[in-house]
Amino acid sequence: MPMRSCKLVLSLFFVCAAGLSLAAARVPTSDAQVLEKLAFKPTDPLARELGQLRSAHLRDPANRQIAVQLANRYYDMVGEEGDPRYLGYAEAALAPWWLQAQPPGDVQLIRARLRQFLHDFPGALTDLEQLLAREPNNTSARALRAIIYVVQARYSLARSDCNELLSAPTSLIGLGCIAMIDGLTGKAAAAFARLNAAYAVQPPAGNEEKMWFLLRLTELAQRLGQNDVAERRFKQAIALGINDTFLLAAYADLLLDLRRPAEVVLLLKDKTRSDGLLLRLVLAQRSLNLPTAAELEAALGARYAAAQLRGDTVHQQEEARFMLHVKANPQRALWLAQQNWQVQREPRDARIFLEAAIASKDISAAQPVLQWLAESRIEDPTLISLSQELRKTAQ
Repeated sequence: MPMRSCKLVLSLFFVCAAGLSLAAARVPTSDAQVLEKLAFKPTDPLARELGQLRSAHLRDPANRQIAVQLANRYYDMVGEEGDPRYLGYAEAALAPWWLQAQPPGDVQLIRARLRQFLHDFPGALTDLEQLLAREPNNTSARALRAIIYVVQARYSLARSDCNELLSAPTSLIGLGCIAMIDGLTGKAAAAFARLNAAYAVQPPAGNEEKMWFLLRLTELAQRLGQNDVAERRFKQAIALGINDTFLLAAYADLLLDLRRPAEVVLLLKDKTRSDGLLLRLVLAQRSLNLPTAAELEAALGARYAAAQLRGDTVHQQEEARFMLHVKANPQRALWLAQQNWQVQREPRDARIFLEAAIASKDISAAQPVLQWLAESRIEDPTLISLSQELRKTAQ
């Protein structure tokens, strides 16, 4: 697999699995509309790259190759910067092809990525199924479909796509993909050992690839209750110097679980564009009783309220955390967790569902999560402990 294709596959895994709450993307009404001047230095390579792509796109908006390049770059920046407006910019760049039932393959892939990020899983899967029917060897499309199946807890379908990725020129992508599924289905120890050994023998050459595999190792280590190992891998990933909201959110969650909120404040103090990172900063500041906590809490609450007015459901999992742990409203948190569970079923979704059910003393509401725990056989100390606590509340 060429390096560019490998990076694309990994970025699919990265951003699509992030699940961070983002404010709704605004779609510009024209290429001339200025929504905000981004805070890039003139000498910043990213500023030059974006400037060149934008200029080329303005000169020739019907040039599909340039439009796809620009849309993909905007999409990557959502994960790097946590600013959701890039999603709208990406969609606007693809306007000439966006409404086509079956657009060209490169357009259909980025459209599937954008739809997945906005939780339009049926739309994304339709795009990917059509694309793979035409291009069965498209590893990027197969990787994205595997991720969607994982998010939906359709593990057998995800494993089938992961197995196909094993036959790609680089099998590391397939190994990481299968390790994710094994880590969710009772095989975390074997997956961790296998992936750890593969990474030790031949770590990927690029920093983006290294970060992706380090994050898979942190997830597996946490699932095995090895928080010290997870933290060491997190620090290795952060030392790579790549801006990534998912990496920061995942590490912040570990620090919050370890009752080290002061470190979360230092980590996220300048990272408030992403609603997901702002949530974690609010949780950390509240636990420290910092004077700025109330202002940040109000700002985040306003973002969630605006999302509700728009009918935006992307935020439900993290809004449930906000309602339970910040607003002390377990009934509202439980309702949000229930709605979210109908769309995505990952460990973090299960955790807030169980926490809200415990706070509401409503074991019956959490039956779907308890059934998922039993059927998946996931090894997760936190989820297992919460399920046991929930059952005790019913006695």
